Amino acid sequence: MTDTLRPSTTDPRRARRRAVPVAGAALATLLAVAGCTGGEDRATDAADTGTPVAVAVTGPLCEQLPAGTEPGNPGSLVGQPADQALQWIPVLTTFEAAVRATGLGGELAGVTVLAPTDDAFSAKFSRTNLDELLLHDVDDLRTLLREHVVTGPMSVSQLVTAGSVRTLADTELTVTGQGEAARFGDEAQTVCADYQAAGTRIHVINRVLGSLPTTAGEDDDGHPAH
Repeated sequence: MTDTLRPSTTDPRRARRRAVPVAGAALATLLAVAGCTGGEDRATDAADTGTPVAVAVTGPLCEQLPAGTEPGNPGSLVGQPADQALQWIPVLTTFEAAVRATGLGGELAGVTVLAPTDDAFSAKFSRTNLDELLLHDVDDLRTLLREHVVTGPMSVSQLVTAGSVRTLADTELTVTGQGEAARFGDEAQTVCADYQAAGTRIHVINRVLGSLPTTAGEDDDGHPAH
């Protein structure tokens, strides 16, 4: 399963809009609004980070994400607040939009973020269900996001060594090693790990965690699609 290709623009939102062809109405609106507000400012922020910092990210998806001197490369995100750094990782458009919709950005300092890809959200939720979460069921969405945030910035190796971690939603995740990746229970594993934002580690994962039901494949009436 592939998520996206490397962006060729200094505006991360434009890259994201190309990378998410199946966005529902609410997500499309959030992306459009983000693209019209502050994109140039954040592009400037990323360009003004000074001497690039060497950051090693690991996982099979990393080769498809910004690298080297490209905007959004791992080194350019060091020192940025986590909610801003998320905007430069083009496979995390849904997760980043959910952070904005819930106002969770302020809680993403000094933590580990397990961020599901856009493909992971598409495999978990129908478009209608995702729109409902983004627009109306914000409390449920906030709880879902907190099930993906662990107190303290931890690398993949530290997560594996810990063996289990507790999320901001007070749920416990069992962590095991799988090659260079970390696996969380039987649900998800890292596919591009160890991004470093300001006091925060961001690990891209391939499944949505948490207790919300899977609705992908259902039509707008909540019935199986034919």
